[in-house]
Amino acid sequence: MSDTSVPQQGEQYDDGHLADDREIGVGPHPEPWPDDPRLDPELLAAGDRRNVTDQYRYWRHEAIVADLDTRRHGFHVAVENWQHDFNIGSVVRTANAFLAGEVHIVGRRRWNRRGAMVTDRYQHVRHHDSVASLAAYAAERGLPIIGIDNLPGAVPLETYPLPERCVLLFGQEGPGLTDEAWAHSTAVCSIAQFGSTRSINAGAAAAIAMHAWVREHAAVGALPQG
Repeated sequence: MSDTSVPQQGEQYDDGHLADDREIGVGPHPEPWPDDPRLDPELLAAGDRRNVTDQYRYWRHEAIVADLDTRRHGFHVAVENWQHDFNIGSVVRTANAFLAGEVHIVGRRRWNRRGAMVTDRYQHVRHHDSVASLAAYAAERGLPIIGIDNLPGAVPLETYPLPERCVLLFGQEGPGLTDEAWAHSTAVCSIAQFGSTRSINAGAAAAIAMHAWVREHAAVGALPQG
């Protein structure tokens, strides 16, 4: 599957248009321009149509990343990618929304960026050839790996105390966590389900797990505008 594809209706290009031609963002900034080194003169002149919150309008890309880096959360997200999982883009977008420390792609380097909606530009994404490589990276930094999968022996995510610093590890869509991933996990947590389907997709599972971490550890205040 290609790394690039055309957005569908309602999806967003990074030039500030939705696929149905609606504009987003703001137009040119009225003069005189603010004296702020974080601001990009080209965006001030032309307008800022990027997929960013209002607090980052007109900011340079590197300034946004630097600001995010001052307050990233203690959890990382890792996804096994042995068959070009189309959910990875969605996982990256959610990781950006919840300000994960890093995203780790385990297995194939190439992944489908369509669902990321350009948020990977603001998120640190690291590649590992194997689960063992991820495990070594996590061990060096004192990050326990918490697997997420609905398998026999898993403990309920709803009652498990997630560590403040950890790696949330998700398996490939379909087969789930590999045996190697399970073996390197400090714990494996399941997500409670109540309907007839056997599972939810990896993107949805990642969002639930990240939000569980946020509810437990993040300082939640008023929602930012935009």
